[in-house]
Amino acid sequence: MSASEMQGSTAVGNTVNSDRSATGNGSAGESGDRPRVVVAEDEALIRLDLVELLEEQGYEVVGQAGDGEEAVALATELEPDLVVMDVKMPKMDGITAADKIAEDRICAVVMLTAFSQRDLIERAREAGAMAYVVKPFDASDVVPAIEIAMARFAEIRAVEDEVSDLEERLESRKVVDQAKGILQTTLGLSEPEAFRWIQKTAMDLRKSMRDVAQGVIAHDGGRDRSKR
Repeated sequence: MSASEMQGSTAVGNTVNSDRSATGNGSAGESGDRPRVVVAEDEALIRLDLVELLEEQGYEVVGQAGDGEEAVALATELEPDLVVMDVKMPKMDGITAADKIAEDRICAVVMLTAFSQRDLIERAREAGAMAYVVKPFDASDVVPAIEIAMARFAEIRAVEDEVSDLEERLESRKVVDQAKGILQTTLGLSEPEAFRWIQKTAMDLRKSMRDVAQGVIAHDGGRDRSKR
C-alpha cells in the first residue's frame, strides 16, 4: 500500500459517525431498528432495573433470563444483537454461557460484575465477552460498554466472514488489530474509525481487509526504517 493510498483514505474517519451501520454499532434510537437485547441476571430487582434502563436508552429488550442456561437458550432462539449477563448465575455461570454464545457467533456479550469479581474479567474476555460493567451501574456505564461490544463483535464478524478456516480467521483478526493500532497512532483515528478505514479501503481496492491491514503494517515498517 502506497503512502498516497493511506493519505487518500483519511477522509473516511470523518464520516464514520454518520455511517456507523457499516460496523453494526449505530447508537440506540438512531434508526428505526433498535438494537435487540437479552438480559440475564438472577437477582430480579437488578434485572428489572437494567431492563428499564435499557428501554429508556432506546434498546429493545426481547428476552429475560434468570440463569445461564436460559440465557444461552434465549440467545440461540432469539438471535439478539447483544446479551447483557451477570458473571455469577445458577445452573450455568455467565462466563460459561458467554463462551457458548461466542463460540456460535450469535451476538456480542457484555458482562455484569461486582467490584470484588474483577479478577474474573480476564476469564470473561477469554470466553468471548466484549465488554464489562461493574455494579452498581447507571446509563453512563452501560451504554458505552454496549456500543463498544457491538462494534467489536461487528468487526470480528466482518473479518471472519472473509475466510472460512479457523486458524486463518484468528490470524486475520491479529493482523487487522495491529493495523488499527498503527492507524490510530499515525492518522489520529479512533478504534472504530481505524476499522472503518481498513474496511472502506478494502472495498475501494477490491482487496481483503487482511491484505489492506498487511499493507498498512508494511508501510509503517518502511516509514520507520527510513527514519533510522
